[in-house]
Amino acid sequence: MEANKKLDETKHWADTIADKVIEKFPNEKIYTCAAGISPSGVVHFGNFRDVITSFAVAKKLKEKGKNVRFIFSWDEFDRLRKIPSGLNESFAEHIGKPLSAVPSPEKEYASYAEKFEKEFENSMKKLGIELEYRYQTKEYALGKYDEQIVHALKNRQKIADVLLSFMTEKGKEDKNINPEEYKQNYYPISVYSKFTGKDNTKVLEYDSGTKITYKCFDTGNTETIDFTKDRIVKLSWKVDWPMRWKIENVNFEPAGHDHASPGSSFDVSSVIAKEIFNILPPVFQEYNFVGIQGLGTKMSGSKGNAISPQTLLEVYTPELLKWIYLQKLPTQTFSIAFNSEIYKQYSEFDTNIEALKNNTLENWQKDSMNLSGVKVDNSLPPIPFRQAVSFGQIIQWDKNKLIQVLESMDLKYDLESITTRTEKARAWLETYNKEEIIKLLEEKNTEYIKTLTESKLEQVIKLRQELLSNSKATIKELDLLVYSIPKDSSLSDQENAPLQRSFFKDIYNLLIGKDTGPRLSTFLWAADREKILELLEI
Repeated sequence: MEANKKLDETKHWADTIADKVIEKFPNEKIYTCAAGISPSGVVHFGNFRDVITSFAVAKKLKEKGKNVRFIFSWDEFDRLRKIPSGLNESFAEHIGKPLSAVPSPEKEYASYAEKFEKEFENSMKKLGIELEYRYQTKEYALGKYDEQIVHALKNRQKIADVLLSFMTEKGKEDKNINPEEYKQNYYPISVYSKFTGKDNTKVLEYDSGTKITYKCFDTGNTETIDFTKDRIVKLSWKVDWPMRWKIENVNFEPAGHDHASPGSSFDVSSVIAKEIFNILPPVFQEYNFVGIQGLGTKMSGSKGNAISPQTLLEVYTPELLKWIYLQKLPTQTFSIAFNSEIYKQYSEFDTNIEALKNNTLENWQKDSMNLSGVKVDNSLPPIPFRQAVSFGQIIQWDKNKLIQVLESMDLKYDLESITTRTEKARAWLETYNKEEIIKLLEEKNTEYIKTLTESKLEQVIKLRQELLSNSKATIKELDLLVYSIPKDSSLSDQENAPLQRSFFKDIYNLLIGKDTGPRLSTFLWAADREKILELLEI
């Protein structure tokens, strides 16, 4: 099965897949890469792997000189299966309706589905990913699939044979399935009742044309409709998927592990594509699970606690977020970080930026960076995320003050990165890592003061006096000051180092109640001087 073929690790995985697409479909005028999601809740970062995988293959096909389109289907004609977390129990009355027909709990959206669609579409714009959207409610309503629905209904027993071929004998026995009865009663459609709008229905009869008779179990009513006039019929998933491959002429589409295991959706749909719709199924690539670190809750769209790409963009730059996905094989698992692991991710990304400039990356690594939208020029390096967090909070996220701090330390970074990453750093710290926030104590740390020896008390008093007498001291002057106060001129620099560390520990405990903190000279320069003097008065 294509999903399980090993990718060529000497090239970027998207390059390898693009070659497979061209090999399988050598004469296409336009190559179509596809992705799709049901907007049943927050479109989370696991779903995003569907998009980024197809995005990368589309980009590689373009690089090979092919005309390419990248389509994305909103499966909003799917039924609402259960009440998502956070919604009133009264929403239970809408279970069984198309997602696009469920009212939005927020007035600014036309439907329940639209809320999640708009959020996701906005985040794709921020990521620079251009998609041709297909809204399946609209596609069905316009009659785009009428001919294929008729075709599927006329071949319903052949489809039933395919479905039965993927069932084990034990599975049939457990579900009490009689193959002949199953074939006679099988219809590859669901019907949204005209009486209730829900799919609690059963097809009773088909006239071999465009009319069906169905029963609505909620009302007990039976009626005959022409589904080319009453647009209330939807193909079942494993038939709908290959039908759309045919209509859209899809050449590549990825899917998650649940669709890729032997005998699951892709296998079944591939057989239906060939035997019912007379097409080759697209090149397929399985992608695996994406984890989360630092939030302490399991990701779930239906539970309402899923993390969307829009949320990720609060703490990740667009290029970094794409790179995190693109540098891994689709079958590899990895985690998105909201804890201190994010420092490592930013650092590795920055190392790759520098290596890209120096042309020391392997080809697949270059592709990961290029596909992520990283532009190589002679600009200064970006500010490290750790520094953006540390210095940013000290100067209360004032960009101009931050630039002053960096200049005082002879640190030169790209100005745009200072603006962008400081915003991300603030969101990361204040929203997800409040325990890491550094702030001055409200009251004097009297308990710690009691532990100080006489010589240590003298050092604190000296620092306070110097701060009081020279309120306009520069960061460099303060740096010299804090290192000189505990220094013993009779000792070497190496011997003085522990004395200086001990002094810093004392000052940090008096100011912020911790053994360590940000660069002391910078903190003294940027923080509230009056409050510092108050806390150091002993």
